Amino acid sequence: MFFSLAIILLFGLLLGGICKKLRLPSLIGMLAVGIIIGPYALNLIDTSILEISAQLRKIALIIILARAGLSLNMSELKKVGRPAIMMCFVPACFEIIGMILLAPKLLGISVVDAAVMGTVVGAVSPAVIVPKMLNLIENGYGKDKSIPQLILAGASVDDVFVIVLFSAFLGLSQTGDMSAVSFVKIPISIVLGITVGIFVGIVLGKFFAKAHIRDTVKIIILMCVSFLLVAFEDTYGGIVPFSSLIAVMCIGISLQKVRKEATERLSQRYNKLWVVAEILLFVLVGASVNIDYALKAGVAAIILIFLVLLFRMFGVFICMLKTNLNLKERLFCMIAYLPKATVQAAIGGIPLSMGLNCGATVLTVAVLSIIITAPLGAFLIDLTYKKLLTKNALQKQIK
Repeated sequence: MFFSLAIILLFGLLLGGICKKLRLPSLIGMLAVGIIIGPYALNLIDTSILEISAQLRKIALIIILARAGLSLNMSELKKVGRPAIMMCFVPACFEIIGMILLAPKLLGISVVDAAVMGTVVGAVSPAVIVPKMLNLIENGYGKDKSIPQLILAGASVDDVFVIVLFSAFLGLSQTGDMSAVSFVKIPISIVLGITVGIFVGIVLGKFFAKAHIRDTVKIIILMCVSFLLVAFEDTYGGIVPFSSLIAVMCIGISLQKVRKEATERLSQRYNKLWVVAEILLFVLVGASVNIDYALKAGVAAIILIFLVLLFRMFGVFICMLKTNLNLKERLFCMIAYLPKATVQAAIGGIPLSMGLNCGATVLTVAVLSIIITAPLGAFLIDLTYKKLLTKNALQKQIK
């Protein structure tokens, strides 16, 4: 186990650094390390780590969403309004519709199986998008029009929406029946996650104001509370629709209202945690990629992925209508909503493990979507943000 952790961190850091030197996103190197040392290639990762890979990836996701909550300025996000809400579900719906229309013709699967595949592929990756948008906020790009905040908020809720739809369509694929209750759970889980997160954030903020404790201890408390919320969802999520990841992000947002100066310091601490968490996350995502499935997919699956991405980009464009964003800024939003990784790695193999006829095909397309969109989306974000977004006037003066 210790040997595996060492090679994950060392080689992830090394290849990530090399990619940065080549002006490529560091996650490309980390994904490559995971694929090379994973169970489908050199098989150098200990089985004990692979068994808890999903949990480790979730910890990394908790860290980056907590960091996002501590950095997300709600007063700026309110300026965006309607588009932020639409970004939570419209692009995903367009992509799922595209999959339903195209997958049966290109891959020869049923409409229901195409819907399952659409919900697997339809989620964006907060693990890719969040650090990119936080970097834009820190450097002042798009900040005047709250573009990074808009994308941050949409990407965080998008996953919850898609995962609940996935459960609904999975039930339909198994039994041929889909309950309306499945769709009712979507708004309930989101609203309950926001409510709980805000309440917990206010309570912790008041506690931190009275108890003079070190920032390191505050981080430990925040992490433990986040773990408890995730554990609650894992245990009782089937009974009480609840999104723990949204709650984690909302804790940071509400903490800002109570303890603004403290959240700035806590955000810096989370930045340091993310250095390790990022390597673990993307190397383990890469390790989940089965190259054999990807090679067997053929050209049709690759064409399908690019075509449904066009549907997704059109959905983002619809969300931007009647906003003050110019054409370049709208194009950037469309690009920023391309990357996929974590959700596809987490749920892509579920249909296959359940014995569904579409299982192998769904997993293949999920794997290809990671290989294609995670590096491509990250690369395009890094390549275009300086050309498509305007830098904040205050940041220009600082420079």
